[in-house]
Amino acid sequence: MDLQLNGKTALVCGSTQGLGLACANELALLGADVVLMARNEEKLREVCSHLPKEKDQKHRYLVADFSKPNIVDQTIQEFIQGHQVDILVNNTGGPAGGPALEALPAQFLEAFNAHLICNHILVRAVVPGMKASGYGRIINIISTSVKQPIPGLGVSNTIRAAVANWAKTLAGELGKFGITVNNVLPGLTQTVRADYIIQKKSADTGKSTTEVTETMLKEIPAGRMGKPEEFGAVVAFLASPAAAYINGINLPVDGGRTTSL
Repeated sequence: MDLQLNGKTALVCGSTQGLGLACANELALLGADVVLMARNEEKLREVCSHLPKEKDQKHRYLVADFSKPNIVDQTIQEFIQGHQVDILVNNTGGPAGGPALEALPAQFLEAFNAHLICNHILVRAVVPGMKASGYGRIINIISTSVKQPIPGLGVSNTIRAAVANWAKTLAGELGKFGITVNNVLPGLTQTVRADYIIQKKSADTGKSTTEVTETMLKEIPAGRMGKPEEFGAVVAFLASPAAAYINGINLPVDGGRTTSL
């Protein structure tokens, strides 16, 4: 099985913590040169210095805030002037929770810009190079809510579904160029985002965080939270040559929690 990413460059967004960091680590372990992208330069510098580089990779980072699409555009345009991107991992922190009806229109617009518009800006920038080389992997970290909406995450459910449909459309348009577009859907994983969701449910229901966590774990056939590195390994596989014929899918990595097909 060809899992080697030697000589490939992977741009990983939201990569200073959680799932993005796990993806960056796993891609580096397969030999990719990793370009981290996030808004905190201090964290970026620290993470970059600790990424695996056993295969003599050169890792870099880009500073950009996904609440400012024009800055994301400027940053990626400057980078691609002298660099090829073979793998793009789109990943942005989830919107605040709450019922859809209580969300202000501005909250939907903000999330749409941070998730879909910034993703699209990055894709438009890197696809020409992918077409030229005949190799490209676009992997979007979304949510299992695209298959089964999650109560209390109204804005997130809405925007994640938009990203999933955008990605499926791109998969049909780019497949003939050797470029695949896939979505990976994390379930309950040991991340800051999971902590936020648990704490919010605790505040909303009056139950302790322990009670909330136990209830959530009962919904998972695996009986536990996922580990970030388990998720990162799935993303790294989809980025590899071995996954060349996987295109346009929504892949849950959730221990079996999602009950829909």
